[in-house]
Amino acid sequence: MFLTISAIALFGLFLALLLRFRALGIGAAVIAVLFGFYLSRTGAAESIDQIMTALANAVRDIGN
Repeated sequence: MFLTISAIALFGLFLALLLRFRALGIGAAVIAVLFGFYLSRTGAAESIDQIMTALANAVRDIGN
């Protein structure tokens, strides 16, 4: 069984948890920036989307 979660939902959840537990640092900043780019869909979002797709495919391929 495969479970797919949209990147925007995943980043939103991570950001909410980081804010809830006041985990401030570089990780929180990266997640907040990625969440903002996906949410706003700026011109840079397409490049970030391609990078995130490549990373997701790489992680998926590690398991196979």
